[in-house]
Amino acid sequence: MKFTDGFWHTRPGVTALYAQEAYDIEPTGGSIRITAPTKVIERRGDVLNRALLTVTLSSPLDGIIKVRVEQHTGAATGPGFELVGAEPDGGIIDIDAAGGTLTAGPLTARIEQGSPWNLSFEADGKTLTESGHKSIGHMSLAPGAPISAEPAGVAGVTATGLAPAPAYTHAQLSLGVGELVYGLGERFGPLIKNGQTIDIWNADGGTSSEQSYKNVPFYLTNRGYGVLVNHPEHVSFEVGTEAVERVQFSVAGPALEYLVIHGPTPKDVLERYTRLTGRPAKVPAWSYGLWLSTSFTTQYDEATVNSFIDGMAERDLPLSVFHFDCFWMREFNWTDFEWDPKVFPDPEGMLARLHEKNLHVSAWINPYIAQRAGIFAEAAAAGYLVKKANGDVWQWDMWQAGMGLVDFTNPAATRWFQDKLRGLFAQGVDAIKTDFGERIPTDVVWHDGSSPDVMHNWYSQLYNKAVFEVLQEHRGEGDAVLFARSATVGGQMQPVHWGGDNSSSYESMAETLRGGLSLAFSGFGFWSHDIGGFEGMPDPAVFKRWLAFGLLSSHSRLHGSTSYRVPWLFDDGREEPGQSAVDVTRRFTTLKLELMPYLYQVGLTAHETGAPFMRPMQLEFPGDPAVDYLDRQYLLGSDLLVAPVFSESGDVQYYLPAGTWTNYLTDEVVEGPIWRRETHAFDSIPLWVRGGALIVTGSRADRPDYDYTDDALVTVYPGRADGVGESRTVDVANPLDGTTTTFTITISDDDTVVTSDSAAPFRARLAGGAPVASTDRKATLR
Repeated sequence: MKFTDGFWHTRPGVTALYAQEAYDIEPTGGSIRITAPTKVIERRGDVLNRALLTVTLSSPLDGIIKVRVEQHTGAATGPGFELVGAEPDGGIIDIDAAGGTLTAGPLTARIEQGSPWNLSFEADGKTLTESGHKSIGHMSLAPGAPISAEPAGVAGVTATGLAPAPAYTHAQLSLGVGELVYGLGERFGPLIKNGQTIDIWNADGGTSSEQSYKNVPFYLTNRGYGVLVNHPEHVSFEVGTEAVERVQFSVAGPALEYLVIHGPTPKDVLERYTRLTGRPAKVPAWSYGLWLSTSFTTQYDEATVNSFIDGMAERDLPLSVFHFDCFWMREFNWTDFEWDPKVFPDPEGMLARLHEKNLHVSAWINPYIAQRAGIFAEAAAAGYLVKKANGDVWQWDMWQAGMGLVDFTNPAATRWFQDKLRGLFAQGVDAIKTDFGERIPTDVVWHDGSSPDVMHNWYSQLYNKAVFEVLQEHRGEGDAVLFARSATVGGQMQPVHWGGDNSSSYESMAETLRGGLSLAFSGFGFWSHDIGGFEGMPDPAVFKRWLAFGLLSSHSRLHGSTSYRVPWLFDDGREEPGQSAVDVTRRFTTLKLELMPYLYQVGLTAHETGAPFMRPMQLEFPGDPAVDYLDRQYLLGSDLLVAPVFSESGDVQYYLPAGTWTNYLTDEVVEGPIWRRETHAFDSIPLWVRGGALIVTGSRADRPDYDYTDDALVTVYPGRADGVGESRTVDVANPLDGTTTTFTITISDDDTVVTSDSAAPFRARLAGGAPVASTDRKATLR
């Protein structure tokens, strides 16, 4: 929110109380408490009738410093996010006449005694960012103050429309010359957030708006640090738009808390951030295969479902998961967890038959209970639905007639909802698509007394966590997977998330990728999207280009709104060999299955370190100015670069950073840095292997879950300057039994030796050469 009128003035009706000096700096346990009056204290009388801000510095974890700004320390404020990795009383305190420091591993916060106010954050002898003059303040608003209204639904709604809250606390952190900001959730506009005003407020706005399903008040910059604003409620960010040289963030009320997180690399920032807020769960190997959906409002029954599944098999199109969207339940009854008896009279038998076809089954739900559903009265009578202030059940007709909202702040309601899911799992459902969770009202009362403003965003975490817990209970840790649309901080612990309602166009394909990259910058490890676009029937060319992109994402789903997404619907019989939608689906599905040993290890890395599966170029190549603005290419893990094609003609331009790169599909070798402009057929895409990589590929192209060490192929790619006799290794996990096999590459004078710690036979090759079979766990490549 913007409170100022240019550099010197506040807007009419705004009273700004800024921290003017660090008057007192004192240790309090493991923290530093700073008394910051809103006027420089020059004489004794200045302390009278004067507001001050209390600023507290502490450290919850090595490399992270927390800053809490309070006008009135006795005011009730929200609890903040669940910082699951926090440790008490971290940091080393040093206070002298010049000021004070709090050091948490490599990061130091330095507060200077006196005026003007100056709090800086330093690492490696450099200032990362600082909170300078007029950077923290308490802003009081008179009625009618002309500042931008908050997002629809935030507290302050009046009979005449939106009105701001009466007071806000804000902080600003400096932006250096050339400093770029990334993150703040899944956002579909420009990847770089400089120059944007961003409201952290979950909304169902599709992918073509500034709204977001997954709002995360965390950003990182190319200067080696990140910032988490520790407020689940609405946070307003002004990224160089209130003060051009600063990032401003503000929240309603008397207190604000933020954490500065050191890198020094962007991946290091994410490692620390996810260590604090939670790492993605390990996802099962079967979930990486192709998912096929019934789509949203299409007509279907078991015969339709079988025609899709059998049609995929007849065309040699490997399928891993079949998804039943909304209408598996009876219309007007969502979500009652009951199969529509008119359409699916034998759900248990049907699900058993699908399992016999080696398929996993996913089912759609949301957290709303329609009033016609048999369980609505049950939930209302037990107090499991969110209520109005007068005690009535909150209801709405926007989605389902008279729907109520499950109150996940009520432990009994959560258990009740989970019991309904247990019944679904007992029938044979393996995975859940948790739709919605964004349209959460603020004119309600929650069971545990939570603030409605806080619950608007935080609801998505409680909802997805409740479902994920019972999924893990049913399938075991490492075999549970969601398809979730809404999220906030911590949501990364319940993967997978998909990008929401996109359109069937190249422009929407590109904005979808931007959303995924932005979410990756926000600590989320796994991400998917509707191949071909959700809204509308995609042009065959759009569908085929999107297939390559979708099957080179962490998770791959064919899903639409009013039309089916089986690939043969996009063919007219006039396609050139290899260029039909069926051919393209087969090409990239089998490619992904071939890459499963590598991709599964990438997923394990996301689980273990927080490094995302799909990585923005800026994460892997910090310091290369050519990648700063790139948002149409990405890496899968650290070694595979993908540049989706966003045109029917196949024209694509992309960048290969410094080093040796080998085209995975053709074995062409080039040296970077280099920009390339190419034209690709529908069955091709720029897919490059980073220099010196060891890529292990599998022997099966029919399913994603198998023993990856069974006849594995180890390819050694050129580009790493190993010395003679030096060795490097690559690990391959077997998803069937959890064991890991290590392949060791040794460079000698005239050959390359590949050895394995497993007795299983394998093959190896130098990129561009023929595979050599191993003998006694050893293959020699000349």
